[in-house]
Amino acid sequence: MNSSTRGAILAGATAYVLAPWHMTEDSLLSLATWGGYPFGRAGSALALGLSSEWWLLPILAPILVSLFALSLKKDDARLSPMLVWAGVAGLALMIIEGFAIRHRGYGFDWIKAILGSEGPKQAGMGLGAFVTASAFLVMLCHGLAYRGFCRGDVFIVTSIGAIIALIAVFVFMPVVAVLQSAFLDLSSRLAPLEFLGKLFDNSVWGLDCLGGGARCGVAWNTLFLAILVGVLSTALGLAFALIVTRTGFRAKGVLRVLTVLPIITPPFVIGLALILLFGRSGVVSAFLSDWFEIPRSRWIYGLPGVLIAQLLAFTPISFLVLIGVVQGISPALEEATQTLRATRWTAFRTVTWPLMRPGLANAFLLGFVESMADFGNPLVLGGNFEVLSTKIFFAVVGAAVDPGRAAVLAIILLAFTLAAFWLQNFWLGKKSYTTVTGKGDTGLPQPLPKGVAIASYATAIPWAILTVVIYLIILVGGFVRTMGRDYTPTLEHYLTAFRVEQTERGLFFSGSAWNSLITTLEVAGVSAPLTAVIGILTAWLLTRNRFAGQRAFEFGTMLSFAIPGTVVGVSYILAFNIPPIELTGGGLILIICFVFRNMPVGVRSGIAGLSQLDKSLDEASLTLGARSFTTLRKVVLPLLRPAIIASLVYSFVRAMTAVSAVIFLVSAEYNLATSYIVGRVEAGEFGLAIAYSSALIVIMIMAIGLIQLVVGERRLGRRQSNEFVVGAG
Repeated sequence: MNSSTRGAILAGATAYVLAPWHMTEDSLLSLATWGGYPFGRAGSALALGLSSEWWLLPILAPILVSLFALSLKKDDARLSPMLVWAGVAGLALMIIEGFAIRHRGYGFDWIKAILGSEGPKQAGMGLGAFVTASAFLVMLCHGLAYRGFCRGDVFIVTSIGAIIALIAVFVFMPVVAVLQSAFLDLSSRLAPLEFLGKLFDNSVWGLDCLGGGARCGVAWNTLFLAILVGVLSTALGLAFALIVTRTGFRAKGVLRVLTVLPIITPPFVIGLALILLFGRSGVVSAFLSDWFEIPRSRWIYGLPGVLIAQLLAFTPISFLVLIGVVQGISPALEEATQTLRATRWTAFRTVTWPLMRPGLANAFLLGFVESMADFGNPLVLGGNFEVLSTKIFFAVVGAAVDPGRAAVLAIILLAFTLAAFWLQNFWLGKKSYTTVTGKGDTGLPQPLPKGVAIASYATAIPWAILTVVIYLIILVGGFVRTMGRDYTPTLEHYLTAFRVEQTERGLFFSGSAWNSLITTLEVAGVSAPLTAVIGILTAWLLTRNRFAGQRAFEFGTMLSFAIPGTVVGVSYILAFNIPPIELTGGGLILIICFVFRNMPVGVRSGIAGLSQLDKSLDEASLTLGARSFTTLRKVVLPLLRPAIIASLVYSFVRAMTAVSAVIFLVSAEYNLATSYIVGRVEAGEFGLAIAYSSALIVIMIMAIGLIQLVVGERRLGRRQSNEFVVGAG
């Protein structure tokens, strides 16, 4: 038997017999927690089952079966069925007992009706339950591997099983918890006709704007905006990527910083800066009115303003995905076209552009889904232009609370995302985009055709200038008393947030923002590596293996990205506020929310990068006797550094700047920076909000530099030219 299988069996049995089964209110290090052990609050499953919680005893049966399997040899025909049975039975029993008996008695009304009582009660699952469930999952996966699944590779089968389990618990279960209310009325009764009425309501699908009416349905608004953002953010990201990788532009470092800046800024701050520039009292509006007598207007409120703000926020995602793709294109292929007397434009059109299709498709999909799920920008700049995310927010927390309507609108968002996912796969088809092989590549990256270079500069440079202006407004706003009215220089906002005083006991961090900043850094520092690990591992499993349900598995990884942050926050409250899994009020739920909210970026960038790596690299490693884990660690990951950086950077900064997903999950003990900033905006303290946002920007720039330093750049063994020359052709 594999040593890891043996370890999982022993860990599961030990946790069932000795570890605290339920979640305790106090820390496990507290003496009060262990009062009355092995019974009481810290009681083990076996002790509680023998004393008061009889429903925990059936779990002992699959544990005994797995312990018997320890005596079997690996080639024994009984080993695999026993492990599979123990894993399936153990997980099934834990799920049944967890949902059947809750904190207020039986979890289902039909059980109460049959038995005629409210039933026993139990707290949420704790350390013992987690270890035991993990052990059952490992048994199941190893049993399937011993039966020959995925060529009998234990690491691959266990990785697939672990990710499926995580997605099921932290993505599907919360989504089901909130979406089930779509079919219920306000009295929690099943109402399918009411569901259909909300689904096909004219406010959702109306086309009055085409006939001269005031507005179209919110679904069409969201779809049109998402398509625009997907196309334009991909074009902007590609322009920046081509300039950085294929031109002799001397300020490449500045462009890299400018493409990353918007992603490390809370979205409502960008919206506020746009209002200060282009609103009726904005700097640009005042200049045009005073000098050119152009009337002031409210054009920034609505589709134009939301579009500009989202492009500022989401173009960096496209850039981070596409720069790795452009770097990975083999120069030898482009040189071969020149040998055949092709012009640079022909080489770009017939070789370079087709090889960028995976990156372009993934960049568009991310921009499309991000636009649909965005909440902050439409809330600040939407005006009368309504989108699904804000409609869902007001259906949850507005004056007329209607969880059913919020769930119906979330279903529409899922449908749009599924359609975009299918179209992306249809466009890519089954063609090969491999450009990085195990062979040496001494070619030089070719300069861009003159027309492509001019188009890239014409697209990227004006956008970079706008970005600089936006951030000058943000920077100045923290150092003046009241932006737009009183420009008296002051440090008051920074002192209020980050004051440090010298006392008799040493330094005292008395600023009001310190607690939220420290908590945010801790949560982001833990969630970012976890997000990158799960995302890259998932991408590797999807591109290098074939297994049943692979398409559904891939869509499941994108599901949390498609749901608006407000719905994610509410769904986590519904799913994890009561047994069997209680997490609300702590820091762990924030980390979990960030990991599975941001994981799709790691998955999509990993898939885009892996599509360029020849599978023969993996096969050569396996042929030489390396295990799949060793191949992943020593061969694949060094070539995926751009994807790793993209995942780490995006997940870290999103954990630092996310608003909608965590606004319902923060607590007094675990308050985040964005929650603090939102509170200051609501109180009208815009200077303090901008000052805190500026400090966050500086911190995240330093963190991004540290990430790139630690991860490094991949080495493809290619020559580099000293300077690109843009020529005609």
